[in-house]
Amino acid sequence: FFLTPAFALGSPPLGTMDSRKVFAPPLRAGRRSRCLGAALLGLAALAVFAAEPDFVAPPQAARRSSLQQGIQTAVLASPLLGALPAQADAGAAAAAASQDHLLGGVAFLVVAGGAVLALTADSPTESVNDKKVVENYFNNEGFERWQKIYGEKDDVNAVQKDIRVGHAETVDKILKWLDPATIAGKSVCDAGCGTGNLSIPLASRGAIVSGSDISSAMVGEAAERAKSVLKEDQMPKFATSDLEALDGKYDTVCCVDVLIHYPPDKMAGMVRHLAGLSKDRLVLSFAPKTWYYTALKRIGELFPGKSKTTRAYLHEEDLVEEALKSAGYQVTRREMTATNFYFSRLLEAKPAATTS
Repeated sequence: FFLTPAFALGSPPLGTMDSRKVFAPPLRAGRRSRCLGAALLGLAALAVFAAEPDFVAPPQAARRSSLQQGIQTAVLASPLLGALPAQADAGAAAAAASQDHLLGGVAFLVVAGGAVLALTADSPTESVNDKKVVENYFNNEGFERWQKIYGEKDDVNAVQKDIRVGHAETVDKILKWLDPATIAGKSVCDAGCGTGNLSIPLASRGAIVSGSDISSAMVGEAAERAKSVLKEDQMPKFATSDLEALDGKYDTVCCVDVLIHYPPDKMAGMVRHLAGLSKDRLVLSFAPKTWYYTALKRIGELFPGKSKTTRAYLHEEDLVEEALKSAGYQVTRREMTATNFYFSRLLEAKPAATTS
C-alpha cells in the first residue's frame, strides 16, 4: 500500500519471488533487520582488526534514537579511514593501496549496517487518534483519490493505476475462493467495504452481503455503484460503521486492506473481534511486515507528500496467525499480491474444529 521511490530504483519484481520465503521469514522482521545490520557492522570491525592489530576502536557513544544511531554509524567511516598508521617506507605503497581498498569496503559495510538499522527500526510512537484521522481522510480528500483508484476511468496516474491493479488482483483471488457454488445464499460481512469492489461481485453471485465502512462517502459511492449493476433483490445492505462497532453473525467475514490502519498493539484484538463475527470463514488481507518492506516504508517516509495523510501499519504474518489461533481459527489458504506500489498478504481462516 506504500508509495516509495525505492521501487523506481530497480527493486526486484516482487511478484516473481517465492512468497513464503520472502514474506514469511523465520525470524521476526525487526529481529532479522537488526541481525543483518549487526552482521554488516561486525564484518566491518573484523576487517579493521585484521588490517591493524593495534587499532583501537572509538569509545561507544551514548544511546540515541535509531535514526541518530544510523547516521552516527555511517559517519564512523571517516575516523576509520584515518585510524590506521601510515606506511613508513615507499616499498609499502602496494600494501597501502590494498589497505585503501579494504577501508573502502569497511566504510561500505559500516554505512550499510547503519542504514539497515536506521531504516528498519520501529518508528517513534506518538499519541494519535487513528480512527478519527482515517474517518476524516476518507470522507474528504482521501475519498476523491481512492474512489478514482477503485474505479474504472482513466483519470489516474501511473502509481494510482498500479495500486488499482494490485487491489483488483487481491479481490479476484478472494472471488476464486468464494465462487458462486460456495457463496450463494450465504451471509457475508464485508468489513471496510470501500466503494464496494468486493461487496458488489459477491452479491451478484447470490451472497447476502452486509457492507460497512467508516467513511459515509465511501458507503454512498458503494451503494450508487451497486444500484447501477445489481438487481433490487441482490442489493447489499450498506452502513457507515467502524470495525469495532460491527456485531451479528455471518457465514463469512471479509476484511480487505483495512488492518493497515490499525497499529500492531490493536491488531490481535481486531482479528479476534472479526473472528467472533464469523461462523465458517474469515478472509483477511494486510500489509506484511518484513525487513524488506519495513525498509521501503521508512525510505518512503523520507519523501512526504499530501497523499500520505493516514498512518500505515505493517503486521508480522506469524503474529496475525497467532491472533487467529487464539480465536480458535486456523489458516487454510494464503496468497500474496505484489505489484510495484501495492503489496498485500491474503489469508483464509476457518474454525480449527472444522479443519481437523
